[in-house]
Amino acid sequence: MKFFREKVGVSGGYVYQVSEDLSQREGENAVGPREAWVEAPGTPAVGMVYLRGYQKTRDPILRDAMLEVADAIVRTQLETGGWANNMEFDPLLRPNYAYRVDHRSNPERRFNRTTLDDGKSQVCLTFLMLVDNELGFSNGRIHEAAQYALNSFRKAQYPNGAWPQQYDEFPDPSEFPVVKARFPKSWEREFKPATYRYFYTLNDNTICDVIQMMLLAHAIYEDDQWRQSAIDGGDFLLLAQLPEPQPGWAQQYNHEMEPVWARKFEPPALTGGESQGVLDTLLTLYEQTGEEKFLKPVQRAVEYYRSLEISDGKLARFYEIGTDKPLYFTRAYELVYTDDDLPTHYSFKVSSKLDRIESRAERLSMQQPQPRNLVTRPKPVRMTEELVNEAARIVNSLDKRGAWVQDGAMKNKDSVKFRSRGVPVDNKNGASSKSFVFEPATRVIATTTFLKNFNTLVDYLAAVQQD
Repeated sequence: MKFFREKVGVSGGYVYQVSEDLSQREGENAVGPREAWVEAPGTPAVGMVYLRGYQKTRDPILRDAMLEVADAIVRTQLETGGWANNMEFDPLLRPNYAYRVDHRSNPERRFNRTTLDDGKSQVCLTFLMLVDNELGFSNGRIHEAAQYALNSFRKAQYPNGAWPQQYDEFPDPSEFPVVKARFPKSWEREFKPATYRYFYTLNDNTICDVIQMMLLAHAIYEDDQWRQSAIDGGDFLLLAQLPEPQPGWAQQYNHEMEPVWARKFEPPALTGGESQGVLDTLLTLYEQTGEEKFLKPVQRAVEYYRSLEISDGKLARFYEIGTDKPLYFTRAYELVYTDDDLPTHYSFKVSSKLDRIESRAERLSMQQPQPRNLVTRPKPVRMTEELVNEAARIVNSLDKRGAWVQDGAMKNKDSVKFRSRGVPVDNKNGASSKSFVFEPATRVIATTTFLKNFNTLVDYLAAVQQD
């Protein structure tokens, strides 16, 4: 952990992987030497492992590591309340961002867009809340940042209960009427680029993640406004269910509540992917609130999606409006009905979880809803021969520095220019771009491997303490 924290980490922030010699770093793409990443397995994911380790062992070193990650997240919180894709610690580049702690002027010149896509801001705030709770709310800096984020996410919630994929300002309620979802009279089969970040977004479970986060906030802080925010989000899920004979959900809706295009491989359609997340979230809302309205639409939606299952227990990611035909794309991004030329970067087929969802719905309908404790702690670990052997293998696989190195490849294989994300390089804040040229790396230190191995070692140490 010492090597990973001090040599791979940057100011408490982490990326997906670094090259064996530490010269190259990358998240979803190449990043700079003082830059970290948010989406898992980035900074909050590492923080969660440190938190879990501290809860299991009460080791003060793990407490310090946990607080170091929390500090990195606080230091990169935007004035809009959430977080961007990346976390910048380079003092020359930080002025390009509207980081709250920096108190810069000219906010219009700085990047200030909170992203909820892929759960990025949600997981940052979830980590801060869990640390805040673990510390008994004694760290004023962490507590204030968590409260600021919660209030900001509440202000970013549309009048119908939805959230956008991203936001850089709060909505004017008078501009967003509350209406039920509907099918468009017609839809363009050819993709036309549009700014979709402000649409009502179920894609990648964006809204469902915020609802779950608000329920956790209510459990931690016992403040009914966060429970109400979750309920309002659930009301949007009810509004977003499309009418018969296709009572499902789309990935994203415009402000007239019609399914619309997002990216060139995300058409206006019913989705077999995110809809299952919606159903699970509705059941959680029923379980936590006891409000029957959240249970009511589940069975019909399950029946509908079950009728759409394709081979191998899967659902298509997209189904055509009006016909229920599965929709796919070719590698040239032509919209088709066949699946023999799919792009490889996106899941156009997803696993069906309908059996589990239906069983859960039946179980909940047969009993009085009992809210679960959403603030859980790691379970005790029993020492086993398997755990002993695995811990020994993991320790023996460390190099002399204390790193787990493996075969791999970096995306930044040639010349890479690092600069502040989303901000022109020739800005007037004094920040500069940086260019680096690298030889292709074939050996890497992967954060996913660190997380897996470190969790096992924490279990071993916790089991030793119990013995």
